[in-house]
Amino acid sequence: MTITSEQSRAARGLLNWSQTYLAKESNLSESTVRDFEKGRRLPSVNNLAAIRRALEGAGVTFLGDGETLNGGPGVRLAK
Repeated sequence: MTITSEQSRAARGLLNWSQTYLAKESNLSESTVRDFEKGRRLPSVNNLAAIRRALEGAGVTFLGDGETLNGGPGVRLAK
């Protein structure tokens, strides 16, 4: 499952991470994270995977369509 820019922003919010910190943790440039989260461009598959791994490694669980109350994708912190 790919992640959306909204999920990335929400996950960072749950973790209290800045875009700079996410970039560092995913070994990407800050502009890659910023442009993705602002909807300016979609990162490569490998870069999206790096963002996801960094956030999941910190305890975020990504939810797909139908797994949230409103039926859309979401995030939560693992217990």
